[in-house]
Amino acid sequence: MNSPDDTTVQAAGCVLWRRSPEDGALEVCLVHRPKYDDWSWPKGKLKPGEDPLAGALREVAEETGCTAAPGAELPTLRYTAGGRPKQVRYWAAEATGGAFVATDEVDRVLWLTPGAARRRLTRPQDRDLVDALLEALRLP
Repeated sequence: MNSPDDTTVQAAGCVLWRRSPEDGALEVCLVHRPKYDDWSWPKGKLKPGEDPLAGALREVAEETGCTAAPGAELPTLRYTAGGRPKQVRYWAAEATGGAFVATDEVDRVLWLTPGAARRRLTRPQDRDLVDALLEALRLP
């Protein structure tokens, strides 16, 4: 019989942030996945034996084209996807370079203010990570 850890899908991602090139305001990056027609944080399943933080940064690079400097670990989200339990570990990560190129998996990215991102995110549970990022960055 499998333990819960054997059946839970392990994934990782980042709440990617930067300072706006226009006015220096905080912006966060959301990705649009055409398969699900949703807006979410860059994230994905871990490869077997992959370190969660390394996987999170790999997913950011694959989905957004950005390199990132990781910061504080944010709350882990747990939910059911495709009938299986899923656990996604998240980190705050500052975008340090790179450029987005659309793929079949992610066709658009948006850099939004925290408030706009909170409104745009498809899954209500993802919205809590906006507040967690602001707390980690010690912003009101």
